[in-house]
Amino acid sequence: MLNKITVVGAGNVGATTAQRLAEKQLARAVVLVDVIEGVPQGKGLDQWQSAPIEGFDTRVVGSNDYGPAQGSELFVVTAGIARKPGMSRDDLVRTNADIVKQVSEQVKKASPQAIVIVVSNPLDVMCWVTKQVTGFPRERVIGMAGVLDTARYRAFLAEALDVAVEDIQAMVLGGHGDTMVPLVSYTTVSGIPVGQLLDDATLKAIVDRTRNGGAEIVQYLKTGSAYYAPSAAAAQMVEAIVLDKKRMLPCAAWLEGEYGLSGMYCGVPCKLGRRGLEQIVTVQLTSQEAADLRKSAEAVKQTMGAVKL
Repeated sequence: MLNKITVVGAGNVGATTAQRLAEKQLARAVVLVDVIEGVPQGKGLDQWQSAPIEGFDTRVVGSNDYGPAQGSELFVVTAGIARKPGMSRDDLVRTNADIVKQVSEQVKKASPQAIVIVVSNPLDVMCWVTKQVTGFPRERVIGMAGVLDTARYRAFLAEALDVAVEDIQAMVLGGHGDTMVPLVSYTTVSGIPVGQLLDDATLKAIVDRTRNGGAEIVQYLKTGSAYYAPSAAAAQMVEAIVLDKKRMLPCAAWLEGEYGLSGMYCGVPCKLGRRGLEQIVTVQLTSQEAADLRKSAEAVKQTMGAVKL
């Protein structure tokens, strides 16, 4: 258990993440920070009042500044806006980069030794902004994307196979977007290669649905986006770090030559423990998977080009 974890952004993803962290009792206190007056305070109080019912003692506190966040050992950054009608992708990137830059400056000031998990979109680029502004080593700035994308992939596979989700082992690499790379060659069901259980056409359809998993939810909600699964994914990463579980999870990490990529964030297999990112694991990809990963990385670099720090 940590002394304090701060979640930045009290929207649906941030608030739900704070609740999950409190229920898991991963820290003595969870601080919820947001610029909108009254929102983090109200949500934090509501969550704390659920503690006697759910049986947790983690205190949830809301704030409009970073005073209560001083000394937090870990931050989860969910701040940012959703794309609005008439807004170009580059406009969205620049707007959220400005927000994440301001957050990163506050994080560095409040807790210079903290580990940061970035959830804000576009994910890979916002991780880069956070690392550049804080100056933290790559071990302490990690992005949540692959855990979510893999969860969607596993859910769709479980649905198609009519089996328990826990029996499906899988991993999705690459940038967090429609160029992500589900590793079909490493996907198994209790050790059985998925290619022995599903035909190529079905697998392709599931891969395509995974790549568009977030957009599918947005189409249903019309005015919102996913937050139950994203918050669960963020909480799983926090748990792996706090409890030093050495979990092997797909996360956005700063690459320095791994997979032939450098100077950027991209989803790769990562070992998470108490020090944050403890190892990037290199696995052998098929020629198609390797090509798809390079394509995904190029998409990330193109988006990075829209940001001036």
